Amino acid sequence: MADTLTKLTYQTLQQGKSYLSFAHKTLSIQARKALKPNDLPMIPVPPELITKLQQRVNDLLAVDWQDAENGVYPTSLLFDEPWVDYLKQYPSLIVDMPSIWRRADGKKHQDFDRDIETDGYPSYYVQNFHHQTGGYLSDLSANLYDLQVEILFGGSADAMRRRILAPLKASLTAFSDVPAKQIRILDAACGTARTLRGVRAMLPQASLFAVDLSGAYLRKANEQLADMPGELVQLMQGNIEELPYVDNYFHAVTCVFLFHELPPAVRQNAIDECYRVLKPGGSLIICDSIQVADSPELEAMMHMFHETFHEPYYRSYMEDDLIDRLNKAGFAQVLPTEVHFMSKYLVATKAVDS
Repeated sequence: MADTLTKLTYQTLQQGKSYLSFAHKTLSIQARKALKPNDLPMIPVPPELITKLQQRVNDLLAVDWQDAENGVYPTSLLFDEPWVDYLKQYPSLIVDMPSIWRRADGKKHQDFDRDIETDGYPSYYVQNFHHQTGGYLSDLSANLYDLQVEILFGGSADAMRRRILAPLKASLTAFSDVPAKQIRILDAACGTARTLRGVRAMLPQASLFAVDLSGAYLRKANEQLADMPGELVQLMQGNIEELPYVDNYFHAVTCVFLFHELPPAVRQNAIDECYRVLKPGGSLIICDSIQVADSPELEAMMHMFHETFHEPYYRSYMEDDLIDRLNKAGFAQVLPTEVHFMSKYLVATKAVDS
């Protein structure tokens, strides 16, 4: 009875998040039309595609619940929502929307306030990704990011992130002789630490490390992790192309929603670095956007995403062969790709004798 009630509560929560996301999108479209009535009309999504997308969401949530029920991670993680933060940040999101529209209309992709320091960052990173204010370099962006992504994906962003947890846990069986406290896991390009919260909840004794280019996002990550039990996560500012760790150090590396925002050559550099810092027998678990090869029926939506949001490297990502890149880096085994809603997953293992 308790499991049935918990499952019903989870389903109700996800449905509520979906309704709230839809309400926000509807209101923002109406506001946009009121301010700019001569804009070109949005291309309608065919009903059959809406049905397919809803089925994908349903399948994602079913797997999410099943993993929790099977003990892959605690059921409590399904309800780990920063509601107070979302409510606090929502007015700022509304106030910031006209700035985002102006930036998008003017194609101002390197639009930063004077108080934001852009020196020292790779040129590909100094962008207003998603047209957001401050790109990834402002505290405003870091504060709004999780709310924005949940709205974009209809409340399913965390459920997609959690799909790395089962393969991560499975990959660590290769180190069953290593005490839990000595297991070292790196989350590369950790963002605001939503992925790390899931990893910590599943592996409370593991030593967790995280690196990200943005100081603002690391400040937010530190805030998000403050209430988590266990050892402190070791956060470090750095570039995934030059990870600040020695060779063969980590038992696993995770990387979530990064590669579609990197130029092709940088994708390879990032994968090479993840390979370098992994121990022999360790695995790299990737979660990122779907690609044309695994979701051809959604190709039109991928193009729309690239054109609607400022995602300067997404067009090349859509056709990129990530498995080939993993093989080039030296990974001995790459498991078959999994797809969950709008995300795909790859697990690559470094040979034991590397």
